[in-house]
Amino acid sequence: MAQNDLPGGRYTVGDIDLTRVGYGAMQLAGPGVFGPPADRDAAIAVLREAVDLGITHIDTADFYGPHVTNEIIREALSPYPDDLHIVTKVGARRDENGGWPHARTPAELRAQVHDNLRHLGLDVLDVVNLRVGGLESAEPGSIAEQFAALAELRQQGLIRHLGLSTVNAEQLAEAQSIAPVVCVQNLYNVARRGDDDLVGLTARQGIAFVPYFPLGGFSPLQSDALDTVAKQLDATPLAVALAWLLQRSENILLIPGTSSVAHLRENVAGAGLELPADALAELDAIGR
Repeated sequence: MAQNDLPGGRYTVGDIDLTRVGYGAMQLAGPGVFGPPADRDAAIAVLREAVDLGITHIDTADFYGPHVTNEIIREALSPYPDDLHIVTKVGARRDENGGWPHARTPAELRAQVHDNLRHLGLDVLDVVNLRVGGLESAEPGSIAEQFAALAELRQQGLIRHLGLSTVNAEQLAEAQSIAPVVCVQNLYNVARRGDDDLVGLTARQGIAFVPYFPLGGFSPLQSDALDTVAKQLDATPLAVALAWLLQRSENILLIPGTSSVAHLRENVAGAGLELPADALAELDAIGR
């Protein structure tokens, strides 16, 4: 598949041109996103295949592993192609039990940015997302102190652009009063539609919306409905879920993850599924 053939085309994030179908590197670490992968060579092969497919958007975090995923990215892809852009996130760490405690003091955030630079082998990070909420939803409260710490690193030239992860509209506005925000990364899919308004808001402002967990949080009934649509279209539920997201709004960028080259190809091809009007109507009903 040539680069221009990737589903959805491209979207400009700040001054960075990203393919709307990207790759999420979370699954390259070991079980539970902790420790090394069972097959490091396979992980390297997936990353190289993503670049060969024309993907220019890789999403990662130094707390995947921890450090493991970023080190694999560096081994597989450095020196990086000029048009490849790596988006990372800060705001958490891993404890000895594989937990994900918050790490959001200004000092912790600064240290995480430098860890990302070191483990990726970069002098500047293209995009750094401040992770604010939990895995599924935003946690209310001010993020000014944390975002200001990252804005300072941006002014120093260590970060090109800033984004947010797991936030609400009020936190987005607060961050924008400090520095420009180029992307928002929240849980959102055909069944979990709580951020419909935020998708619209970011679209109007030219901000990328990057949903994670495209099959996360479905009830059994909703899963059955998705399966039914997928069978009607002779497609997988994941392909339908990805295609729905890509068609939902032009500012949505996908970051499906996998540790398999075959699954990576399936994900990219699946995102290009054209959903007819009747299927879209059935899928929209899932979210209601």
